[in-house]
Amino acid sequence: MTDIRTGFVTQTHTGDVTASEAVEQADTFGFDFLELYMDGATERRRLDRESFVDAVEDADLALLVHLPFVDLDLGTPRDDVRDAALAEHRACLDAAAEMGAEKAVLHASTHATYPEWDAETTHPRMLDAVRQLDDHGGEVGVEVCVENLPGVSFTVHEFDRVFEETDASMTFDTGHARVDGMDADASAAFLDDHRDRVSHVHVNDARGAKDEHVPTGSGTTEFEAILAPLLDDWTGTVSAEVYTFDADYLELSKRKLDEVLA
Repeated sequence: MTDIRTGFVTQTHTGDVTASEAVEQADTFGFDFLELYMDGATERRRLDRESFVDAVEDADLALLVHLPFVDLDLGTPRDDVRDAALAEHRACLDAAAEMGAEKAVLHASTHATYPEWDAETTHPRMLDAVRQLDDHGGEVGVEVCVENLPGVSFTVHEFDRVFEETDASMTFDTGHARVDGMDADASAAFLDDHRDRVSHVHVNDARGAKDEHVPTGSGTTEFEAILAPLLDDWTGTVSAEVYTFDADYLELSKRKLDEVLA
């Protein structure tokens, strides 16, 4: 076995699965951590953080978080809107630190798109936001891991700019890379080339080049080939990102992921 730790991204934001139920699932199925999505029903002000942390600690689990993104624009040219988004992200990082989270997944994204706005305007603002949030994460002890996004900046093909202009770590999403045209060999090569900056991986299975998040192993993603470069002396984390409220599929995803990482 490798030193890679595995977990899953919670589907707690809808309220169909509670934070405590997610902890119980992670413990029961033998995951090392859970990645709490900090939005919706588990948004930082709605989550009962004290009881959640107690449950995580009682289960002897590690904690990662996925920062909110649907309404937070880090690239908008409207300074007041962007400042508010940055402030909310900092508050989330503070909350994550208080809960003992190790890492925080970040979408460096914007709704300011062509034809109203161009990349020459929005990309520098997103990169500046990454630098600010990475610095803040360093101050509070949470590693910020920027995720490649599907079809919108920053895609996996644009990520060299994130590597070159920031010190932030990366969350590599296998499904997002596939949507953007990377086959298994290209994804493996990317991970091999950037293993020093990729700290976290989202295992996102699909039946085609779509962002489906089906149970791990039920799609056609070639995880054995993609993750092979990480099996030797890589000590990062891997989350199964499965859109399901049925715990049976989560347990199956854990078994399939273990087979790949064995």
